[in-house]
Amino acid sequence: EQMEPGQAAYNVPRAIRLQGPLNVEALRATLAEIVRRHEPFRTHFLNVDGELRQIIRDDVNIPLTEIDLTSVSKTEREAEGLRLTREEAARPFDLNNGPVIRTTLLRLDVQEHILLLTTHHIVSDAWSAVILFREFGQLYEAFTDGSKASLAPLAIQYADFAAWQREWLQG
Repeated sequence: EQMEPGQAAYNVPRAIRLQGPLNVEALRATLAEIVRRHEPFRTHFLNVDGELRQIIRDDVNIPLTEIDLTSVSKTEREAEGLRLTREEAARPFDLNNGPVIRTTLLRLDVQEHILLLTTHHIVSDAWSAVILFREFGQLYEAFTDGSKASLAPLAIQYADFAAWQREWLQG
């Protein structure tokens, strides 16, 4: 990223097709809780005198951009959805200012949507995606039912682990 800033090479784009009724407010609440719960999604990175600094913000609002494609002809909807998906995946992140996660909801029909969830690889990988999607499902279900999400508090955040690992590697 530092050698070629402004590129999308480290983007981790995900397109999730959602079929059936969608509770957009529960989706927004789910995304907000994921960001609140996981510090990496509230982090941006600054280069201070050649040293990379991780800045974790307490409160970050990640907007859910909604794009309604229902007025586009059915035959062109998929193509337009694919175009928008590719466009989103190719948009670079600004690590100096954040955010390092973006969300877009494409509405194809009343019962068909595509959620575009794009993260920078600096805060997301295949291993963390397993956790992300598991929690996403649990939170969305709870918010849809109007109940409180029952996820256990996180014992540590990634910054805690990184500090421990840095200290351990010094020996």
